[in-house]
Amino acid sequence: MRETLFGDNIFLKKLWQLAVPIAFQNLMLASVAAADALMLGRVTQNSMSAVSLATQIQFIQNMILSAIIAPIVILGAQYWGKKDTKTVNDIFCIGLRLCIGVSLLFFIGCVFFPRYLMLIFTNEEALIVIGIRYLKVAGWSYLITGISQCYLAIMKVSEHAMQTAIVSSGAVLINIVLNAVFIFGLLGVPAMEVQGAATATLIARIIELLWVVRYSYREGYIRPDWSRIFKRNPLLFGDFRRCALPILGASLFWGVGFTSYSAFMGHLGTDATAANSIAAVVRDLVCCLCNGLANGGGILVGNELGAGNLDKGKCYGDRLVKISFLTGFLSTAIMLAVTPFVTGFVKMTDQAQHYLIQMMIIMAFYMIGRTVNTIIINGIFAAGGDTMFDMYSLAVCMWGMAVPLAAAGTFFLNWPVPVVYACTCLDEVGKIPWVMYHYRKYRWVKDLTREL
Repeated sequence: MRETLFGDNIFLKKLWQLAVPIAFQNLMLASVAAADALMLGRVTQNSMSAVSLATQIQFIQNMILSAIIAPIVILGAQYWGKKDTKTVNDIFCIGLRLCIGVSLLFFIGCVFFPRYLMLIFTNEEALIVIGIRYLKVAGWSYLITGISQCYLAIMKVSEHAMQTAIVSSGAVLINIVLNAVFIFGLLGVPAMEVQGAATATLIARIIELLWVVRYSYREGYIRPDWSRIFKRNPLLFGDFRRCALPILGASLFWGVGFTSYSAFMGHLGTDATAANSIAAVVRDLVCCLCNGLANGGGILVGNELGAGNLDKGKCYGDRLVKISFLTGFLSTAIMLAVTPFVTGFVKMTDQAQHYLIQMMIIMAFYMIGRTVNTIIINGIFAAGGDTMFDMYSLAVCMWGMAVPLAAAGTFFLNWPVPVVYACTCLDEVGKIPWVMYHYRKYRWVKDLTREL
């Protein structure tokens, strides 16, 4: 198992088949946020800023949902490698029950209490009013997001990653087209601005859910066994919980931390908020590559660990580490290369554009840490059930360092906007040595399956 990175064609082919569709799926999902920002940016800067803040609610929801989806992928990949499809179906049912409950809570909050949610992120009344109009419509889409994400996760595990990319891409294209129609009032439809963006998202999510449900009835696909949807398997649920709880803690640490970054920018004025909104969209687009490698590589490693091939899983992990650093430097280069195009495309004030240029340069170097940590922590560590490390590292690096510094700079020390933004990027770069030290302990090399 000591072939060179580019000498094992089987590994590279498997990784390519998994990572590329998932990365493309993430790219298409991130494109929706990009389309919203660009189109609303053509309406008014405040519309773009308000929707960027409002969608932080969905960001938090997605963090919680990711803690449920991740065990579906982690345990599902290992049991799929063991060829135990019955247990994979039981894992699917557990995920569906939990995702439906979470989605219902966020739906209630966004539709019935939107003002209180917007007050978390900004004290600008103009932005609050616009955000309320967006959330009252978008909240309905949050109700069904968790269900479709469960279906997409189980499709990836069961070797249908390409189909997930097709579904997500189709839904995104529909969303973008409807964005243009509803925001600007094309084809005889009245211009709805921010409510139009929310309506487009809702329609696209409905189509996506119907699409994946239809796929699930095809031969070779997994659909939930409704006779077992409420049946508890204590051993399997215990394994699910042990994977999910640390991921939930890490997701909340990370999600609330990132949301607080947006809140800091929201309290630094509309120019800072607008610049941060665009920088976040670009970051999410560039991160699609490392997210795809983390998900695809994690499934690949998990398949081998679940099949009992621990040495092979370890070797695959070593190769993914090398790929993570190569991808990190590539992401930095991409970020620097696109900066002139991004700053010249969006309609912004001179001050907001100045902030955006500085944020893009800072973020270029942040991408090295973000890429390496994403692939190793969310891909390799998670594949073997080593999910606790992520929570510890976020508690120390994000909440012990980045968040306090950024908060102090925003509310007490009156630091310039770029300095506060740089503080929000410290955690990813700072924890690379810790991540590599933990990786070399190889505690993640574990078979999580059991006879059920």
